[in-house]
Amino acid sequence: MESFLSYEFLRRALLMGVLGGSVCGAMGVFVVLWRMSLVGMCISHAAFAGALIGLWLGFPPLAGGLAAGLGAASLSGPLAERPGFSLDTAMGVIFSVVMSLAMLALGLLPGARIEGLSLIWGSLLTVTTLDLALMGAAACALFLFIFCFFKEIQAIIGHSQAALASGVPVRQIRRACLALLGLVVACALKAIGGLLIFSLIVTPAAAALQITYSLRLMFILSAAFGAVSAACGLWFSFHFALPAGAAIVLFSALILIACMIVSPKRKMPGAC
Repeated sequence: MESFLSYEFLRRALLMGVLGGSVCGAMGVFVVLWRMSLVGMCISHAAFAGALIGLWLGFPPLAGGLAAGLGAASLSGPLAERPGFSLDTAMGVIFSVVMSLAMLALGLLPGARIEGLSLIWGSLLTVTTLDLALMGAAACALFLFIFCFFKEIQAIIGHSQAALASGVPVRQIRRACLALLGLVVACALKAIGGLLIFSLIVTPAAAALQITYSLRLMFILSAAFGAVSAACGLWFSFHFALPAGAAIVLFSALILIACMIVSPKRKMPGAC
């Protein structure tokens, strides 16, 4: 461990991984409990496409990813609410468009396309101080939102129609969550990669759901599982020359399997 932490770039990578893993894990609670997996997948791939388009146009990939992620988040709600559009249909349209744009931008990139390809699998070892600062800001925004609106979030998850009838701004909170999802994905895109980041959002939350019935504890466990997955995945990638993003996601899958084995819900009919 001492040799692992003796390199400055590895210390930055570890901090970015722990921050990104905890933020993605906490964000995954919304995605899992509100059954927004398709929405989350569309936003994560939209951010990926935006980063590639930004890179092709000469803009910073983070700016393109953030614009596309927030754009997809703002479109998904209104599009799904239009007559004749179900949520599945809206997400199918958005997903097909953003993936086509991503492949088009990747094909148009000049040269060896190394930077563009790194956005697919992630490049945790190349994060900068600016990347850390932006991820820290995203973490503060997400955790502050959860802290300030926890009762409203709990009410919406418990029964959205009853929450709406009691005056809870259900639509506004859902759209704020989608915007935060776009922000988190854009900030973590460079480190984790466009094809893997959605797994890191969903898997820790699914693991936490196996362990607890408490929403508060689920947020804590999901963030912790994401952080542990990132730290352990990075350590394994360093010692065994593995891709960091893939190692992180696989380690989070191992945590999910372990939680399913010891879950107190495993013997309950119809349990999650």
